[in-house]
Amino acid sequence: MSSTASDVGRTNAPSPDDQVARIFAWRRGFNTIFLIDVGVKLGLFKALAAKPERTAAELALELGLHAPYVATWCRTCYGMEILEVVDDGVTGGARFRLAPHMDTILASPGHPRYLGGFIDLATGTAVDDFRQNARAFRSGWVKPFQGRGASFASTVGDATFGLQVLTARKLLGELDGLAPRLEAGGTVLEVGCGTGNLLVQVAKAYRQARCVGVDIDSDSLEVARERIAAAKVGGRVELRHGSVSATVEPASIDVVTMVEVLHEIAPGIRAGVVAECAAALKPGGWMLIVDETYPSTPRESRQRDFLFPLHTGFEELLWGNVLPTRAEQESMLRAAGFTGEIRRSIVGEGFTVLATRKG
Repeated sequence: MSSTASDVGRTNAPSPDDQVARIFAWRRGFNTIFLIDVGVKLGLFKALAAKPERTAAELALELGLHAPYVATWCRTCYGMEILEVVDDGVTGGARFRLAPHMDTILASPGHPRYLGGFIDLATGTAVDDFRQNARAFRSGWVKPFQGRGASFASTVGDATFGLQVLTARKLLGELDGLAPRLEAGGTVLEVGCGTGNLLVQVAKAYRQARCVGVDIDSDSLEVARERIAAAKVGGRVELRHGSVSATVEPASIDVVTMVEVLHEIAPGIRAGVVAECAAALKPGGWMLIVDETYPSTPRESRQRDFLFPLHTGFEELLWGNVLPTRAEQESMLRAAGFTGEIRRSIVGEGFTVLATRKG
């Protein structure tokens, strides 16, 4: 059977020129990630956010950069619709400003939509890992999350910052009856707390809540301690090193959260960790998981909601991460004893939100 006949919905096979154009588009996307990375690291986006309508020469002078390079950067960013041109500068050089919303997305660390950390993860860790792919594909070699150091842990934590804010400010509050519990001094357990971003955000959102973070990566916990201290919420946030069962009393928690963690747990122990989370919950407590759902079939791989997790599965191969399918996620929750409704929704570019309650 031909590929054209086997693909649902395809009526005309692409021409050779169509396929070449797609490859060049992907190649331009690769360049654009580094184009953005330069703008973040050198402060070009921040400078344009602070004072729009600047020439490349003015930007270069302010930041102490090489003016011809900055001019090429500005022109390319305009071509990729990251910048806009205010005037073409026939007499004094083109003047540029950020395209709509790029100030929050690329120039505002701390904003939920800021993606600077996500770009840094791509140009640093991902590129380094991709260089090892040929070796890894021949041997099955992995370089796990744990043991990569504090810098790596910080980069990953910053890349997922928007999800942490979303969870603390919105998703927790949408769980029936939870907000009054937390406002009355209830306890949040974050499993795989990493560098502590979510714990800090929850402590700020719920001023009476007690927050407990558990992780097996000592490098991440070291960074978390610093961030919690800097946020001055240490009196209500506690960090524990080890497994849930070894560090948390049964039936002591009002809500357990896992943000971009479930797929990082080795498949062989994943169901056991979910069961430990269930055991830690009080009756009526909530389990809230923000993660990614891998397509169950090849055809699902072309559906929009699966594109981001599909690429995560490839990008994190060398981490040893295996993303679960919908059936695998729900099977784990049922096996852990959650018998009620499993709420499922999609946020952002393809993140799955799962919520269920202990009977």
